[in-house]
Amino acid sequence: MESNAAESKLIAWMKRFNHLIHILLAIALVVACVMVIWDFIVKSMAIFQAGNAASGFLHAFGSLFILWVLSTLISAEINYIQTGRVYVRVFVEVVIIALIREIIIHPMQAVSNAGGSEAAFDLIYYGLLLVALLVAGVVYRLVSNAGQAPDQSGSSES
Repeated sequence: MESNAAESKLIAWMKRFNHLIHILLAIALVVACVMVIWDFIVKSMAIFQAGNAASGFLHAFGSLFILWVLSTLISAEINYIQTGRVYVRVFVEVVIIALIREIIIHPMQAVSNAGGSEAAFDLIYYGLLLVALLVAGVVYRLVSNAGQAPDQSGSSES
């Protein structure tokens, strides 16, 4: 009996500690969002001052994608604090966002390259990014539909 009481106390303490960790994680995500928004504002203002719109836009755009990832993680953290569940779908969403960011930014980096050579654009790399995005999309669809399987009992009541 004493062992069960000790285990119960340990588990209760670990649950409280885990909850505290998740609160700290949520605060860190909010701070990170504020920092990324600040970075976006600073980079956007630098674009107007420097007159180098292509390069500045590239960096500012990258900050928005980071903000999107942070927003997704904050939503997942809210869900975890409310329900105690973490869904794999969230991590697939983060992968999709990162791939979309790279797919958009890679051609812009090649165009704004100092030499302007087409050698900077790697077609194989870009193709692999597109394939990875397709695979991530299929995985997302499978993971999203896994919890929503319709009842297919085949019985029809008239």
